[in-house]
Amino acid sequence: MTIYLIAWLTACVTALVLYVREREAHLISRPAYWRFIAVPWKAATFAIAAGAMVAMAPYTGDPTWDYVDAAFMSVLCYATAPWAVGVAYRAVKGKAHWREIYVMVCAWMFSVSWSYDGYILIKTGVYPLTWLSNIALSSVLYISAGMLWNLEHQPGRGVSFGFLRADWPQSLSGGRFSQVAWFALPFMVLAAGLTLAFVVLYFR
Repeated sequence: MTIYLIAWLTACVTALVLYVREREAHLISRPAYWRFIAVPWKAATFAIAAGAMVAMAPYTGDPTWDYVDAAFMSVLCYATAPWAVGVAYRAVKGKAHWREIYVMVCAWMFSVSWSYDGYILIKTGVYPLTWLSNIALSSVLYISAGMLWNLEHQPGRGVSFGFLRADWPQSLSGGRFSQVAWFALPFMVLAAGLTLAFVVLYFR
């Protein structure tokens, strides 16, 4: 695990350098992105989800899941997942620079795994044995959250994902949750179902 640890630490430092050198080139740096995810219903669903994750942490039976990692992983997810999913889409379309893609991948991995791994290593002195399975499970939750918080009601077009627009992350309007509720429901059920499944399997 020492080689893996050194590898992801190096990857994170490299990503940080690339980000700082061209900060304005990354959409996550722009005020428009933070306005986009600060829409009231997005902030409210984040607060509810994060509160639930933190509240249940001590009762799952998982010694690596506590108030601290539940809180910072929730914040990282909210802050980066909508951007990461959008950049991933643009990468598939050939519209994202390799530096932006690299920074996005590192932010993704840091949010779903590396921050948790590092915290557990510092806390217990042992690298978590569940690191690989955690990447898969947390990435599904991360993608689901990124899709959820990209939902928006576009006048004349109905509900769509913000990253499909050429001017994303420019926010169209505040929007109401009632306008996107039926489209948001599958992502919310998926996230809740995976979390519940994890707890049930852990106690078996």
